[in-house]
Amino acid sequence: MAKRSKTHNFQFSILNVPLLLCLGIILLLFAANLFYGSVSIPASEVFTILSGGEVQKPAWEYIILESRLPQALTALLSGAALSVSGLMLQTAFNNPLAGPDILGINSGAGLGAAIVLLLFGGLIPSGNLFLGGSLAMVGAAFVGALLVTLLILIFASRLRSHTMLLIVGMMISYIVSSAVSLLNFFSTAEGVQSYMMWGMGNFGGVSRTSLPLFATLILIGLGIAVSLVKPLNALLLGERYAENLGVNIRRTRSLLLLSTGLLVAVTTAYCGPINFIGLAVPHMARLLLGTGNHRPLLPTTMLCGAAIALLCNLISSLPGDQGLLPLNAITPIIGAPIIIYVIISRRKGFS
Repeated sequence: MAKRSKTHNFQFSILNVPLLLCLGIILLLFAANLFYGSVSIPASEVFTILSGGEVQKPAWEYIILESRLPQALTALLSGAALSVSGLMLQTAFNNPLAGPDILGINSGAGLGAAIVLLLFGGLIPSGNLFLGGSLAMVGAAFVGALLVTLLILIFASRLRSHTMLLIVGMMISYIVSSAVSLLNFFSTAEGVQSYMMWGMGNFGGVSRTSLPLFATLILIGLGIAVSLVKPLNALLLGERYAENLGVNIRRTRSLLLLSTGLLVAVTTAYCGPINFIGLAVPHMARLLLGTGNHRPLLPTTMLCGAAIALLCNLISSLPGDQGLLPLNAITPIIGAPIIIYVIISRRKGFS
């Protein structure tokens, strides 16, 4: 018993190393996101602003508290949300190439944004009033993503096969993408440009006032994901084995889709469709840990996703005063090599 306990503690400590490493990297990247940007602000002034002191220029305080800090927190939460969504979908469908957009949830959010930007010109009529700007787009994108999620949940209650559900999700994605293409065709040049800018991805879409709501919704989705650790581990061994262990497959799948839908809907609505983070980061976490056990894998995936999102947000600021690089121009550079490596090194499938 003593030997077994020592072995268990040793293995647990080894699995903690990647977690601690990710936490350290997150702290460094989070600080870098606060200190670096298009406007040069002395480090001493940044510390003064964060501690609530008086600064030389009020504009600096506005930049740190209203722009850089919310943007860094949004990147951290969005990266964790998309990565956990990808991990759960890859486990549920036993497919290493499953990602948050595989069920058409991203496309649903895109359709909602397209209706606002391309059909109504950025305004949604509401009685005698108009809901405009980012509020209308976020609301429409969120509703679009959740409607697709509800549709998938209905099909999940009728279909027992994960493969069939995956195919249904892909078909929904194609239908929604066709609708967006038609809206693009009949829209004005300004509407198409606005939609293209949203589609490039940006962590700056969450203001300081909307950050509490954004964070609350993301944390609820992550909480549901954490509660599914045991069923996800059972699903690794197959549905029949999981059922023999007492796992309710339909309930687990419904909760999984609910969590994934909520996480992806909120992130996409506020930040646009961000590619590759949900697809690549779970594989990165598996490579770090060398295990498919979701007990250490899920938190590691969460932290890796947060670190990658912070890194991408930092890279997007490299041009400085010349503007920001689109996120979806950066994420494939990081994510694609990981996916290529996984495909080459694991030809027989997904562990």
